Amino acid sequence: MWRPPERIRHQPSFGHVPSAAQAAASRLFSSVPVGALTLAQRTWVPAMVPWRATEDGFVTGDVIDWYARFARGRPGAIVVEATGIRDIPSGPLLRIGHDRFLPGLHKLVEAVRDASGGKTKLLIQIIDFLSIRRRPPKDKYFQRFLAITDTHRRALATSDDNEVRAQLFAMSDEDLAQVLTPREFESYQFGDRERVTDTHLPHIRDLQRVLPGLFADAAARAKEAGFDGVELHYAHAYTMASFLSRINTRDDGYGGARENRAKLPLEVFAAVRERVGKDYALGCRYLADECIDGGNDVADATYFGVAFARAGMDFISTSRGGKFDDAKQPNVGGVSYPYTGPSGYECMPQYISDEKGPFGRNKAPTKAIREAIHAAGLSTPVVCTGGVHNFEMAEAMLADGACDIVGTARQSLADPDWTLKTQLGLGASVRVCEYTNYCEGLDQKHKPVTCKLWDQVERDDTHTKRTSDGKRRATAPAWDPATGTPG
Repeated sequence: MWRPPERIRHQPSFGHVPSAAQAAASRLFSSVPVGALTLAQRTWVPAMVPWRATEDGFVTGDVIDWYARFARGRPGAIVVEATGIRDIPSGPLLRIGHDRFLPGLHKLVEAVRDASGGKTKLLIQIIDFLSIRRRPPKDKYFQRFLAITDTHRRALATSDDNEVRAQLFAMSDEDLAQVLTPREFESYQFGDRERVTDTHLPHIRDLQRVLPGLFADAAARAKEAGFDGVELHYAHAYTMASFLSRINTRDDGYGGARENRAKLPLEVFAAVRERVGKDYALGCRYLADECIDGGNDVADATYFGVAFARAGMDFISTSRGGKFDDAKQPNVGGVSYPYTGPSGYECMPQYISDEKGPFGRNKAPTKAIREAIHAAGLSTPVVCTGGVHNFEMAEAMLADGACDIVGTARQSLADPDWTLKTQLGLGASVRVCEYTNYCEGLDQKHKPVTCKLWDQVERDDTHTKRTSDGKRRATAPAWDPATGTPG
């Protein structure tokens, strides 16, 4: 993963540890309406993909254990990982593109309700993504994948396509960059990746016709499975975020100007709202800043935030970065990962950082979005995440008007009970995230995500369920509020 050149080390801390009485009087532990829902507190566990589903996208016992463990900490809300809306193979990622996934999803809902005593609301994030291929070996790319054109033939002075392929294979990368188009050279170096601007491809050209129905069908299944709400995934490197991006230059009314780039996301929302009804919590997660050259900035994000609020979204959750555009080149046979470049760092900054540090990088842009929404006469609750790891930080964000709900991903992973411990006046026993991004390294390899801090507790415990390789705990250590031990 890319790191800032300054390489300044930052230290997470407990911050101010409140008493139980102070916690009870705080903003963080006050209720908040989210559409037809009321969260008992303003704590939110954002979507994180733990890579525990089957290869066919079904809920497993490990998936249920993962979310039940978060639920035992009783946060205000948990958002289930990005879940695919198409009925296509997508590896060990949850799917919701067919009714056959409903029984497992229903079991997941029931497990969270049981584990939280009904205190935690459960939403599910639904996502669409386009095709991406592994980086090919050089011989395979030129023998099988590259479509030979007249441009190649003229450049190499031969009409024999086999000779063209042979000459290209023999060239250095420096020479290939002069002969291939930028898109061909990228596909050779990174693997082919579809874009929403590939309108020469019929299935890309028709996305605006297909996606509203797919999202609506998926949301209807989520409601049937018992989820309390749906989060539309409009963030990072995926289809809907790509429509919102300044880089979207489609000329069919769905690209270019901001109002055109917002058109499909609003049409998707309208289709989903019509299907699930006004009494069902429905919002989106999108980027406060794409953090790439030529991409969306905070001005774009405030425009979209107001547009989403005016359309009737029940909540808006912000993230930042995480784009393919500046991702690190994968090894041959590997897949490009959108969190390895500078924009990926902005999404998941670690303790080695620049002068701004890794904690709260998304606070200022999210505050600007919330202020724009309020200036438009709207009060849609805004969720902000990004390096929050203690009560003091969360409470300050709420007091400053940066957001209405505070999301904590890595801190909740490190200690799923951190909010419950804090609420009970036991914040000094919280296991604070170190922001080494151990978890992100596992995610990049599509390995079951864990936290290295888990295995520093009860080292001699031989009864705890382990990951498939037997090396790591599958879930965070248990914690008993009655005794305050061990986890």
